[in-house]
Amino acid sequence: MQYRTLVILIVCIAAVIAAGCTSLQGSTAKSAIAQVPAESGGSAGGYADQALMVRAPVPTIVPPTGGEPGQGVETKIIRTADISLEVSNVTGAAAAVEAIGTSAGGYVSTTNIGTDYTGQPTGTVVLRIPADQFDSALSGVKAIGTVTSISTQGQDVTAEYVDVQARITSYQNQIAQYNAIMKNATDVEDVLAIQQQIDTVQTSLDQVTGQMKYLNSQVDYATITVSLQEPAPVGGTQGHDFVTAINEGIAGFFGVIDAIIVVIISIIPLLIIAGVAYAGYRFWKGRRPAHP
Repeated sequence: MQYRTLVILIVCIAAVIAAGCTSLQGSTAKSAIAQVPAESGGSAGGYADQALMVRAPVPTIVPPTGGEPGQGVETKIIRTADISLEVSNVTGAAAAVEAIGTSAGGYVSTTNIGTDYTGQPTGTVVLRIPADQFDSALSGVKAIGTVTSISTQGQDVTAEYVDVQARITSYQNQIAQYNAIMKNATDVEDVLAIQQQIDTVQTSLDQVTGQMKYLNSQVDYATITVSLQEPAPVGGTQGHDFVTAINEGIAGFFGVIDAIIVVIISIIPLLIIAGVAYAGYRFWKGRRPAHP
């Protein structure tokens, strides 16, 4: 009898201990979600952006490739050039410019051919050239015609590149840490809260990843904008046109006639008033008695 009572007592104590451990695990996860501060500089909203590492190990943060500026970082330069050429034939020159771009391993971004306000043919070709082919491609473009203007620019984006790379690493580690905590969460409320943080950080990661892709595209491929213009013909952009001269003369004649008509119609009221006044004067003078 005493042995049976002792067994029942041990079973009860074990049940109480198990219930306490389960409660402690749930409260620990909630406490971690509430207490871990958000990472400064991030864009994960008002909730914690750092992982909740109460029971899961903290992933090692790997520094961005290249280190900090001035510590062996490869310089990132965006190179661009704008060049204006005078050519004998705009269409043929545009085709030659496009051929230079493709032969250099690049591609044609834009081609526009038309006429300016004087009727002269003009064109614009925008090339994207691998950065290491920039100088040779630019020399080839210069040889197509007579250079009337040229400008080149080099924008150093190394600091921006390193900053974006560091943000990507930070967001990736945050997601890894949240996923580690997710594995140990048992409460539905905790799971939903952690998933919300993962979604928020993932959105920020996608944004900076897109920014990094754009920077890489601008650095890896230089931009050359070529403006083409044919020289103006001798004697002006238009030759003498006898028919045009006759038409302009006829238009001028009718313009004078129109002006005369406007003047006549404008002074008719004055003529009427003057006539009435004169008639009144004659009538008044005729009624006066003659002096002896």
